Amino acid sequence: MASTQVLETAKGTNPLKALLGYGQSMWLDYIRRDLITTGKLKTMIADDGLRGMTSNPSIFEKAIGESSLYDDMLKSLASQPDLDATSRYEKIAIRDIQDAADALKPVYESSKFRDGFVSLEVSPLLALETQKTIDEGRRLWKTVNRENVMIKVPGTAEGLPAIRQLIGEGININVTLLFAQEVYEKVADAYIGGLEDLAKRSGNLKKMAGVASFFISRIDTLVDSMIEDKLKTVTDTQQQALLRSLLGKVAIANGKLTYQRYQRIFSGPRWDALAAKGAQTQRVLWASTSTKNPAYRDVMYVEELIGPDTVDTMPPATVDAFRDHGRLRNSLTEDVASAQKVMDDLAKAGISIKEVTTKLTSDGVKLFADAFHKLLAVVEKSIQQKGKNA
Repeated sequence: MASTQVLETAKGTNPLKALLGYGQSMWLDYIRRDLITTGKLKTMIADDGLRGMTSNPSIFEKAIGESSLYDDMLKSLASQPDLDATSRYEKIAIRDIQDAADALKPVYESSKFRDGFVSLEVSPLLALETQKTIDEGRRLWKTVNRENVMIKVPGTAEGLPAIRQLIGEGININVTLLFAQEVYEKVADAYIGGLEDLAKRSGNLKKMAGVASFFISRIDTLVDSMIEDKLKTVTDTQQQALLRSLLGKVAIANGKLTYQRYQRIFSGPRWDALAAKGAQTQRVLWASTSTKNPAYRDVMYVEELIGPDTVDTMPPATVDAFRDHGRLRNSLTEDVASAQKVMDDLAKAGISIKEVTTKLTSDGVKLFADAFHKLLAVVEKSIQQKGKNA
């Protein structure tokens, strides 16, 4: 199968569109008003095989702060002083989310509710508050009022019970900020538990969908910096060689081993009972797939994690790069033993993957919260300016 796909690509097939032949859906990690108003989103759906979209506060902050595309909404909001900053941001964001969901509705229907989703996250300020996350997830789901929307909830310890509760109520969930294999297992269990709860309530399992967003490049960014620090003090040549052999390898190895867990979890009697009722698996979604280190191939994190029942959400630059020179092969399940060796060697090198993933999760919660505060500040500043100019 892989050789056929490579041959087709050589003849001019768009590599992005060809990903679907390997069972992987390409989503866009970006949203901006002009994608919808210019028809570019529909063009990407047709030409690139775009199957979904993800958003976050940082994306909206840049879209609102660095363009005039939202002037109409900002002027309208300037005349509504009773709204707080969060409510104002939501009105702007939800319009984009709804319009993008409408554009992707044909994908949602033709894929039988597997793709065609747009993600909107609960406030990152609630990442450590279970009940408030549940309340916000319900509210956003009702407000957006599109069945092909996923509500993003972070995979923190406090987020896990919220994830199960919301899924049990029939709300599609994109679990974000995942780094650790062990945490992924808990997230998958929350998804399955939520579906079991929904089944008990006679809910429609066929229309339920979810993804577990597993972050990739951030792992290498942190691990590589730790390796470089160690190389400054290590004098043993064998240990130096071991450390150097791990540069740029850990994130992909961690992803491959996570996928092995996915395959184990979504099989066997417990899952089969749900599948018999039409339930779909919670796919692993590769997030943070742009290459931060210029020494690495710019599409490395896409090329090395291609496989069935997965999603890859890419920022625009990575989309353009993969369209131009992406190479296709069934990479996700190849050489799993080598992936395990990378993780074993990491421990031998004195670097704890648990410490790495714990730090990345706590840093991620803070980064998302900081981005949200920045977003609200941009919205307020923009609205004040529009109000003065009105």
